[in-house]
Amino acid sequence: MFRVKTLNNISPKGLKYFSIDRYEAGNNVPNPDALLLRSADLHGVDIPKSVVAVARSGAGVNNIPVPALTERGIVVFNTPGANANAVKELTLAALLLSSRKITDAILWGQSLAMNVKQNGKESGGAGELSRLVEKEKNNFSGPEIRGKTLGVIGLGAIGVSVANDALSLGMDVIGYDPFISVDAAWSLSRAVGKADSLESLLSASDYITIHIPLTADSRGILNDDRIRKIKKGARLLNFARGELVSEPAILAALDEGRVSVYVTDFPTPALLAHRNALCTPHLGASTPEAEENCAVMAARQLVDFLETGAVRNSVNFPVCKLDKHTGHRLLIMNRNVPNMVGQITSMLAASKINIMDMINHHRDGFAYNIIDTEQETSPVIVARLQGIEGVVRVRAIEEAPR
Repeated sequence: MFRVKTLNNISPKGLKYFSIDRYEAGNNVPNPDALLLRSADLHGVDIPKSVVAVARSGAGVNNIPVPALTERGIVVFNTPGANANAVKELTLAALLLSSRKITDAILWGQSLAMNVKQNGKESGGAGELSRLVEKEKNNFSGPEIRGKTLGVIGLGAIGVSVANDALSLGMDVIGYDPFISVDAAWSLSRAVGKADSLESLLSASDYITIHIPLTADSRGILNDDRIRKIKKGARLLNFARGELVSEPAILAALDEGRVSVYVTDFPTPALLAHRNALCTPHLGASTPEAEENCAVMAARQLVDFLETGAVRNSVNFPVCKLDKHTGHRLLIMNRNVPNMVGQITSMLAASKINIMDMINHHRDGFAYNIIDTEQETSPVIVARLQGIEGVVRVRAIEEAPR
């Protein structure tokens, strides 16, 4: 029986993957094997020794102490792409909002409505309203997006979806992503142009949208130098992470008119106070469909890992999967240093354990091994493997192959 503790309300569509005959799942589960959460902050939380995996029902993992969990051999999963359509739709809406001054026009209409409410219906009739509409409408004019160039920074699931749909809206689209995956490349329209560099994309685009993860390398990727290369008057959209864009640099660019409008899903006091910044309260994945998609993906990843050891969409361990050939499986995490595999296999051989199949992948200084054995691995042998210097965690799965 596996135990999964939920730290937030998780969509029932995700929870149904934890079958009642094999799982105990809920917010009061003791000694859990895994944690499933959305926004709960794990920084400073005493995570039980029983935990082998943490799954975030969402893309960002800022609320999870990933380095500390990696040192303990705890796999951290997220759900990239599960909210792609929700973020794509909000980005497309932002393209129009940034151009047509729609929000300003709505606020103007609401101010008139408030005036009527305060002063009574006799304060103006339909004729007066019509006169005001004709007088004020030019204050809210803005360009169409058709025929303009959209630069997409980051061509993952969201960036590809935005690029393809922007083409359908009649925009010219160029993209920049030196690390584009094969799957993303297959999904991207051939009509999307390739920017040779980030700087060339910035200088050629009328609209720029950023869709890359926040890492140590990408933090502040749109800094003062790069923002100064933006085509004058361009509009910048950020529905990825606020820290990707230098706040002092974007505020200066807005003041200078280098950037006409900055639309972001990550408000700050300074941005909220700037008339040319449009801020939404982190709405990117705020749809019932995205919540369900994230919950389903997170739950399925936990099930695969707990039952077979398969790792996919982990932020701290490598993708690793091996078809089962026996009912006996070892999962070993170790520091990626010389002779680790040799020590592991030698100890198994000395213990009369025959290896039927194995796979070893590594990432960022750590390695992950899936080893199928002919014989059952006793707790004594597991403890010996755990005692090898450099081994972080050993887990044995004893189950008939599916």
